[in-house]
Amino acid sequence: MIKKLLIANRGEIALRILRACKDLGIKTVAVHSEVDRNLMHVKLADESVCIGPADSKESYLSSSSIISAAEITNSDAIHPGFGFLSENADFAEQVIKSDFIFVGPKSETIRLMGDKILAKKAMNDVGITGIPGSKGPVSKDNKENKKIAKSVGYPVLIKASHGGGGRGMRVVEHEQNLEEAIKLTKNEAKLAFGNDTVFIEKFLETPRHIEFQVLCDNFGNSICLGERDCSMQRKHQKVIEEAPAIGVSAVVRKKMMKLVVSACKKINYIGAGTFEFLYQNDEFYFIEMNTRIQVEHPVTEMITGIDIVRQQLLIASGEKIGYSQEQVEIKGHAIECRINAENSKTFIPCPGKIEQFHAPGGPGVRMDTHIYNGYTVPPNYDSMIGKLISYGNNRNAAIRRMSNALNEIVIDGIETNIDLQKKLIVDPEFQKGGFSINYLENKFKKENGSR
Repeated sequence: MIKKLLIANRGEIALRILRACKDLGIKTVAVHSEVDRNLMHVKLADESVCIGPADSKESYLSSSSIISAAEITNSDAIHPGFGFLSENADFAEQVIKSDFIFVGPKSETIRLMGDKILAKKAMNDVGITGIPGSKGPVSKDNKENKKIAKSVGYPVLIKASHGGGGRGMRVVEHEQNLEEAIKLTKNEAKLAFGNDTVFIEKFLETPRHIEFQVLCDNFGNSICLGERDCSMQRKHQKVIEEAPAIGVSAVVRKKMMKLVVSACKKINYIGAGTFEFLYQNDEFYFIEMNTRIQVEHPVTEMITGIDIVRQQLLIASGEKIGYSQEQVEIKGHAIECRINAENSKTFIPCPGKIEQFHAPGGPGVRMDTHIYNGYTVPPNYDSMIGKLISYGNNRNAAIRRMSNALNEIVIDGIETNIDLQKKLIVDPEFQKGGFSINYLENKFKKENGSR
């Protein structure tokens, strides 16, 4: 068993990891930037180390600072959480070379799945199909690119091979715009990800975003914990997630779970991971694999009763997965609303001091957050300050509980997106379900014009 773990992250996920460690009797080390001294997990950790200024490049993205902190605190392992260095293959490799346990997959697996072109090829080998498009990077010959785009059929998507977070993607509706779109996307990808490799794929106009959660250990055991629907998005950023996905039959679910488990064994995956798909006309198209814990993991925990972060720590400690596939039972329905420190209409981040915070409660309500009365939300990081999760025996029950919880939660002193979430949870299209990833953007355009 890991005896001391360094948490290489901040905010609610850092607190979530710390709680899992305390459940297992693992001592914790919190690293933090100068502006994050008052984070809840820093206060609760056994030890804490300041690793640099507010700028994440000099703190949470500084692999040398994090590894040095692990060395001086005699930590056994490092958990990267999500974001920051969580999917950085070089960091994972440095952690292992420095004789620490990396709570996640091997660096070569992160590297493979971090390249969308190579990942699609690897998935194709086990029968998981990707979106139709170019077989590799775009050609230097624009005539060849036009030929590929024409064969795929417009509209097409120009996509960065090393992209993520909604960046490095551009829709092209007409052939005359293809060459310029490729140039712009390559430039954007180079600046954002340090790699300008892009490829072409068919742009699906009304897909849903459905993902499958997996757990794999060092003994060749792999299980799938079912799927989540993350189609409520704004600018490719998830707003509401739920599990399971409505409209996916038990037969189709079983087939997809079997496929992703086969894929895990093919690539020798270890730890928690998520296979992401676009789903349209009863077809699943692989888009990427996230080699880390997901923001939305709580909805899967609620419907399966399996603590995913705990399993991450046990797997990294050399234990076998505590469940067989037959023991994975999906019950009820869960919904997660991301709570952000931002204006509900303009989406402009609104950092500042929280004067009053009241977390909602009651059966089937869970609040994952690091905020507290008097806490100051800094302007330096992502605006997400918490996740509100509801659970019910069915989807309607989960929706009612979420609506009640959103009306009960109090966060005063800063602006949040709670008002938006209140409107979305009672929106007729949301309540009906089965909407596409474009629904929210189209809703905003109809209501207020282009935002």
